Amino acid sequence: MSFADKILSSENLARLVSSAPRPMVFTNGVFDLIHPGHVTYLEEARALGSSLFVGLNSDQSTRLLNKDPDRPINSERDRAIILAALESVTFVALFDERTPVSLIKRVRPDIYVKGGDYDVETLEESHCVASWGGRAAALPFLGGYSTTEIVRRIRSQHC
Repeated sequence: MSFADKILSSENLARLVSSAPRPMVFTNGVFDLIHPGHVTYLEEARALGSSLFVGLNSDQSTRLLNKDPDRPINSERDRAIILAALESVTFVALFDERTPVSLIKRVRPDIYVKGGDYDVETLEESHCVASWGGRAAALPFLGGYSTTEIVRRIRSQHC
């Protein structure tokens, strides 16, 4: 499967997800400037199951998260392509809402994963997955990497 085939539209989501190996792990995020922290996190998430589904905040969704006004830096299309090109990622799909709950209900993953900087027990996404017998997990946060910090560093060098 080419990386382009790993980016799912609403139309082909159900068909392709139903054929994905189980257990399926689901995670989500903006993934604006991919850095080693992201890559390590996605590898660790994939290791928890047989496939990894990434819910990607659309440009519209990212703006709902109170990021800097000029974020995301990379378009949703570019971010989806980069994620889909990673070996650890099985599928990528965009979502426009503040949270991926609607997408999670369509995908019905077995495991929901977030980084250790989140309290997964308090997330609506975790409760959603638990409602059909799935579970949530927090992966250790790999310090030293931050898209916000990378952007800040670039701006300070060019001002």
